[in-house]
Amino acid sequence: MNVLKPLLGATALSMIASVAFAEDADLLVFDYSGFEDPAFHTKYAEKNGDVPSFAFFGEEDEALQKLVSGFKADVSHVCAGSVMKWEESGILEPWDTAKITEYAKLDSNLLGNDVAAASAYFIPTDFGSTATAYNADEVPVEDVKTLQVYKDPKYAGRMTLPDNVDDAYALAYLATGTTDWTSATDEQFEAASAWLREVHPNLRTYWTDPAELAQLMATGEVLVAWAWNETYPTLADEGFPIGFEREATEGSSLWLCGYVNLKDGPGSEDKAYDYINGFLDASNAAVLMDAGYGISNTEGLATLGDEALIAGGLEPIDAPILAQLPMSVELREKQSEEFEKIKAGF
Repeated sequence: MNVLKPLLGATALSMIASVAFAEDADLLVFDYSGFEDPAFHTKYAEKNGDVPSFAFFGEEDEALQKLVSGFKADVSHVCAGSVMKWEESGILEPWDTAKITEYAKLDSNLLGNDVAAASAYFIPTDFGSTATAYNADEVPVEDVKTLQVYKDPKYAGRMTLPDNVDDAYALAYLATGTTDWTSATDEQFEAASAWLREVHPNLRTYWTDPAELAQLMATGEVLVAWAWNETYPTLADEGFPIGFEREATEGSSLWLCGYVNLKDGPGSEDKAYDYINGFLDASNAAVLMDAGYGISNTEGLATLGDEALIAGGLEPIDAPILAQLPMSVELREKQSEEFEKIKAGF
């Protein structure tokens, strides 16, 4: 019964927020479902008297196609791997970083450069880690100290990777010695692809969403998984003996998403900046972490404390990190095509 209290409280607060703030007709945000949560937009609502309007998409290629076909919005959420494709499509205009109040506090690892740029097409706002989740009762920690565990015949048929080209190739690049995919050579791409092809027969399945992965691990069907950080606290809260190894010898990955400024948006450009400034405010760190996301504002992240970061799988680590930064359209398409072949057994 006690477990229900915070859930009921959150639901009540959400309902109150919805009643208190009408949707702002001057700002339309194109986003994944869930990010309309009023708790993420309290600073925007305090300044503008209401929360933004939202329209939703299921996946990024669908969103891009809709925008290219003429759908108009002001800002859009997108993950880093798609950014250059969106930029090349001509639908974006750069952000003026001087108007982003928290820009100097953004994690430079998530920007892929220093924080001195005067403009940027992509502002990272939320991130998470991808690493090896494992059944700590059945898998010795020594086995997951290397990413070569995915090639270990001992766990054949009891492992899974995400059905996500970015996460799969992040693993494969790390496992073959590449920690920066933005400059990956043809040889590095071929090595990563060959590694994934070798791992493929060992997999039980490719998981498609965190709920499916949690079920696979909870039932014991899967012992080792390349997983997002949210799986770790989800299963730990259920009393499952889960480990989350981010410090394998070869390292682990960080995925990141953020917001782009859409060209010729119908709403207020000033409110677009209010939106991203509110989202990046340090006070948003706790509500984002409750949803399984880290905030890219280093000052905000630091307010959470070591215990919360460790519990969420986002603590600082002493191991290589492959940040899933924007990559060239050519490389992304090569990876996507090859990943489909590998999953099909070719």
